[in-house]
Amino acid sequence: MRILMTGGTGDVGRAAVQYLAQLGHFIKVIGRSKGVSIPSAEYALCDIGDYPLLREMVRGFDAVVHLAAVRNPFDAPSHQVFMANVQGTFNVYKACEEEGIQRVVQASSINALGTYYGKRPAAIRYLPVDEDHPCESSDVYSFSKHVIEDIGEYYWRRSGISGAALRLPWVAPASYHSKIGERREGVQRLVDKLLALPAAKRRAWFEAAWQQYNNMRAMGAQEDPTVSQRMRQEHPEWFGEEWQAMVSRVNFFTMLDERDSAAAIEKALTSRYGGSHPLHINDSQNWTGIPSQTLADLFYPDVTSFKKPLQGFDTLVSIERARELLGFEVHYSFGA
Repeated sequence: MRILMTGGTGDVGRAAVQYLAQLGHFIKVIGRSKGVSIPSAEYALCDIGDYPLLREMVRGFDAVVHLAAVRNPFDAPSHQVFMANVQGTFNVYKACEEEGIQRVVQASSINALGTYYGKRPAAIRYLPVDEDHPCESSDVYSFSKHVIEDIGEYYWRRSGISGAALRLPWVAPASYHSKIGERREGVQRLVDKLLALPAAKRRAWFEAAWQQYNNMRAMGAQEDPTVSQRMRQEHPEWFGEEWQAMVSRVNFFTMLDERDSAAAIEKALTSRYGGSHPLHINDSQNWTGIPSQTLADLFYPDVTSFKKPLQGFDTLVSIERARELLGFEVHYSFGA
């Protein structure tokens, strides 16, 4: 397969290029940086905002992997985040339509749900969350990721371009497996401390930590790095174990090995299916080594609805749809 890739110089892209090339696919990466060399791929200068050039670039390819984006709400002003992510994605699909390309795989994000970066909390209505869960973003990055999923659906209705919008969490390098133990130890200490408390005090701890977390992001801590830096300097006590626990809560205690993200991209490119599908692509287990029901009891006491029982260390973000549609499976879990 001849594959054009945008954003192929990032962590997700480089792992995908290597994996796809090993399987015999031809890959051409386009980007805005000069002097780039990518092993196993060709590289060409192209800003996806330059539509005429982009259309030339996609010509003759069988599929497009679209990874280029502003990766969080504080890497650029909000209007630029929206323009790069949304207009850029529209351009990619439009160019594919005009050049007859019928498969596009794009990087959405677990943040399409709106739980992490949002200036306001997004309700978690049930666990494990899945693709049917409402998206309630209140930051431009998460909103843009939800919109680009709609762009994929639009082009499926309009011209039959099939594909998947992969809702990726943090994609970690393979080397991170050697570091996960220290992170597990920190959350285990907190869990042990909480389990030693009476139920009422555990709930009070959660309510106070959750309120403090929401107060800080309402002040812009998750959208503006200068605000976060100032808060850390003036109130370092705000960023202790409670903050870390709430950050893990809104990220659902999940991540993904770069090799599994690369395999998911390949399956989304080559599997036989129709339609345009948002798909959660993440680890099959939580990373903590703590039973998932215990995590739910301690860090999601406000969530009372469960789509299925949480068994063992099962993920809090369902990957069943990706399994069914693509045959996706995790081979490099960060779970215990």
